[in-house]
Amino acid sequence: MAAPMELYCWKGDWGLPSVDVDCLAVLTYARFSGAPLKVHKITNPWKSPSGSLPALRTEENGVISQTHLIITHLRKQKYNADYDLSARQGADTLAFVSLLEEKLLPALIHTFWIDAKNYVEHTRKWYAESIPFPLNFFLPNRMHRQHIERLRLIRGDAWIEDEGELEKELYRDAQECLSLLSQRLGTQKFFFGDSPASLDAYIFSHLALLLKAKLPSSKLQQHLKSLDNLCNYCVSILSMYFAWDTGASQSTSPKSARPEPQDSDEEPHKRRNQILSMAVGLVAMIGYALLSGIVSIQRGVTGNAVSGQTSLEDDDEDCT
Repeated sequence: MAAPMELYCWKGDWGLPSVDVDCLAVLTYARFSGAPLKVHKITNPWKSPSGSLPALRTEENGVISQTHLIITHLRKQKYNADYDLSARQGADTLAFVSLLEEKLLPALIHTFWIDAKNYVEHTRKWYAESIPFPLNFFLPNRMHRQHIERLRLIRGDAWIEDEGELEKELYRDAQECLSLLSQRLGTQKFFFGDSPASLDAYIFSHLALLLKAKLPSSKLQQHLKSLDNLCNYCVSILSMYFAWDTGASQSTSPKSARPEPQDSDEEPHKRRNQILSMAVGLVAMIGYALLSGIVSIQRGVTGNAVSGQTSLEDDDEDCT
């Protein structure tokens, strides 16, 4: 019997199966297509076989890390949510996915990772509390830099010179995109009728995160909440496909509403990775303490080791 495909993704919160747009898109597509994935919801990207999330471990093609490549692989395995789409609907899918990436995604990045109030009080706080010690000291900041770079790749370097003007432009484009999606959906259940497709997975992942997150600064969120059909669309998908999604490791198939029990060997090198994570975190914290002057090592003619040790112990007491 072939080994099941395993999906590693960020865990969920705020009533969502995952707090990450890309992970949520893959999870949703898997539910729509009935792909039998074993899902590992984690808060440490280093536990992923690729070191990033989402990641799909397959028997034939090894580890796949990018969202569109994961969905393409599932299609090749005959889990195709777009099987009944016409050529025109396929073209519309490409057009709307491009629209999301150009108009809505940049505003989401700004909302969660650039907006100072949201980032400090919501995004960084959530990841710092969820990521295990000691990685929570530096992984949120690294993710922050990665999202800034992602926005720079989308919008270019000009936004650095006038961030205020960029914010207005991003939110204007995002509001237009949301309004267009609302008009396109109309009173339909899904964007192409009564059955979900890959486009619904992409759109839902962007909308649901914005709708459900508890943001202190929520101008774009308020605009989404004013579009009733998009809000009902998100609520409907959550209730139909993720109503039982509360476990950390479970099947994605909607045919069974009972989650599978967690495996005790979810990570074959779990102990090794824990020790490695702690060692790297400890080195990073000591390096920061030395560079910032929090800890100093005194040198003398005699008794260097003792003097250095005494200085470290004294400084540690002062910091606590």
